[in-house]
Amino acid sequence: MSHLHRLALLSALVLTSGLSGCATGPQLDQPGAPVAVPAGPPAFPPQDIVGRWGLAAYHKEEDRARTEQAAVAGCKQPYVITLGPNGGVMMHLADQATPTELRLKGGPGGKTYIGPPDTGAGDAQDREVVLFDGRILILRWMDSEVQGRYGTMVYVRCGAPGAPRTAAKPKSKPRTAPAPAPPPPRQ
Repeated sequence: MSHLHRLALLSALVLTSGLSGCATGPQLDQPGAPVAVPAGPPAFPPQDIVGRWGLAAYHKEEDRARTEQAAVAGCKQPYVITLGPNGGVMMHLADQATPTELRLKGGPGGKTYIGPPDTGAGDAQDREVVLFDGRILILRWMDSEVQGRYGTMVYVRCGAPGAPRTAAKPKSKPRTAPAPAPPPPRQ
């Protein structure tokens, strides 16, 4: 191989490796994935969110109040959160048809997350608790793609003050045969 060919080959290798470095370098215009940290204690215990909830979601913060009202109406077909067998709560993960046992996890700054038990707080599969006051639970997905599809979830406790109570249907009285007429008085 001539000196000129070796120089051309070396130049091509240097150029190729330089370009591949550009492709793997930091992408400044794209948000990074959430960084999970070791989980600590959550701000409230799992049993505090067990119950029946009306559910709705919003994508724009200005739609939050309207979405809370839509969630109240959702109590007609409530989303039910139960305790899991290992002390977590049974809820759905993104794109899953069946509920999974999730864990409440404490994170930096006093934040609380709900997500799979085998991950740190703030993992991509987690939801951050934006608000929880006993009556309203607002959750934001950590994965920006999932957040874009599902929006910020608003749960309103069914039967709580400010939430409609579903009236129980009156039980129909069993039909009984009419009582026999008393015998006519004797004369």
